Amino acid sequence: MAELVFFSGTMDSGKSTLALQMDHNHRARGRAGLIYTKMDRAGSDVLSSRLGLATPAREVTDDLDFWDAVVEHATTGHRIDYLICDEVQFYTPAQVEQLAKLVDEMGVDVFSFGITADFRTQLFPGSRRMIELADRVQVLQVEALCWCGRRATHNARVVDGAMVVEGEQVVVGDTVAGSATLVEYEVLCRRHFMRRMNSAAARTAAASPDVLPFDLDVCPVPQQ
Repeated sequence: MAELVFFSGTMDSGKSTLALQMDHNHRARGRAGLIYTKMDRAGSDVLSSRLGLATPAREVTDDLDFWDAVVEHATTGHRIDYLICDEVQFYTPAQVEQLAKLVDEMGVDVFSFGITADFRTQLFPGSRRMIELADRVQVLQVEALCWCGRRATHNARVVDGAMVVEGEQVVVGDTVAGSATLVEYEVLCRRHFMRRMNSAAARTAAASPDVLPFDLDVCPVPQQ
């Protein structure tokens, strides 16, 4: 039976790498699929991972109807067994419902990948709808790490080196937004997210003669 599966994790947890691997595995077994993504770090119409792997993909726009697109693809003589959908947090809730319909009505497997919560710890609309509808939600086992060495659980937005918790929900990272304003993202453990202490703030504090080592509030790494 076809499934709607949501693979979730923070940044740096290997979501896009897994998406590329799953596409390879299914194609190697003779299955035919389509790859979709939205606002990939490498640009439009491409699915890429931080390991340097990449493959062409179909760009998801807000007005894309997955049901219409896949039906059109199938009626022109192309077999479609599965979809790889990356960056699903940026999809609209209606698009997630269309993916669920493809699973139920056409028997197409949908493997989706995305971040659950934004830099304010609020659920992305697309991710929320995916959690509500998915047959399975699978948290990736590759753990991203905070600068302190503990498991990272939160995605932080960093503007000019300082962590922020206000602003638009979607802003592409590693870009200049305006005049010399660098927007980046960093994964943090909950403690350092709540304390607004990203790696740059920790380095600045460590270099200050007025800050004692324990003031950095470095989390001890659990022993294996």
